[in-house]
Amino acid sequence: MAAEQFQALHAYLNSQVIGQPEFTEGLLIAILADGHLLVEGPPGLAKTRAVNALATGIEGSFHRVQFTPDLLPADLTGTDIYRAETGSFEFQQGPLFHNIILADEINRAPAKVQSALLEAMAERQITVGQTTYKLPPLFMVLATQNPLEQEGTYPLPEAQLDRFLMQLNLDYPNAAVERDILRLTRGEELEGQASMPSPVTQADIFAARREVLEIYMDDSVEEYLVQLIIATRTPDFYSADLARWLSYGASPRATIALDRCARARAWLNQRDFVTPDDIHYVFAHVLRHRIILSYQAEADGIDADTVLSKIIELVPAP
Repeated sequence: MAAEQFQALHAYLNSQVIGQPEFTEGLLIAILADGHLLVEGPPGLAKTRAVNALATGIEGSFHRVQFTPDLLPADLTGTDIYRAETGSFEFQQGPLFHNIILADEINRAPAKVQSALLEAMAERQITVGQTTYKLPPLFMVLATQNPLEQEGTYPLPEAQLDRFLMQLNLDYPNAAVERDILRLTRGEELEGQASMPSPVTQADIFAARREVLEIYMDDSVEEYLVQLIIATRTPDFYSADLARWLSYGASPRATIALDRCARARAWLNQRDFVTPDDIHYVFAHVLRHRIILSYQAEADGIDADTVLSKIIELVPAP
């Protein structure tokens, strides 16, 4: 039953966000793998629209926060409010107590705000004063950042980047998709457009997550997954080019994320086992924000996706 609901939700997302199938699938993989998602792309590519569509398709509360340089930690976590009638302080919850948080232009907030968000993402709790508050069991941060304009931005620290399950990079659509977008915004019906399904309940989401963890992964496929991660840490074993391009590899958290995302992708495709293709599909999304390239790679015009494609090419698949 949960699989059918997610299939219907996927079809609805694709009808609302035209021409971004990897993005919509990535949203569902993040939900199923219980992780946070970082989305990078130019303005106007329906990042906010997609998150709004996802929020309407699942049972839970949604809140959008526009990150700005003057944002304070209390604007996210909440704060203690003095009640004169009782002479006591009462905690007023902030946006982080919702189920889905859209952190728009996350890299525009200063370090103190990022620190508060990091605690929420990592520990599923926030601390105000001397008191710690637990966040809802269903809690997901969907963060966006614009790669074009860097003025007034604060680069996200590696520790926070590592907390994101995946980073999805969006690009402009082609001409045919652009025409469909025009028709959609004019309110015209598109061929095969899906109607909004019944919201997926939180109980169904947790049940689906348990099913994802039970997806079968053969020992040879699991060994292949681990070797892909190890290749980011020992690039000189595979290629002199890789050794020149990579400064730091991925952490064990990347191994866990890759495992969960590959299982979630197999589940979404209605299979009860993981294939190397599932790993390949999510590999760049899971790793591109976790590896650190050398100055030599930047000088050579090499980006993270090129390095990760090279690793896929060099590490033998089962």
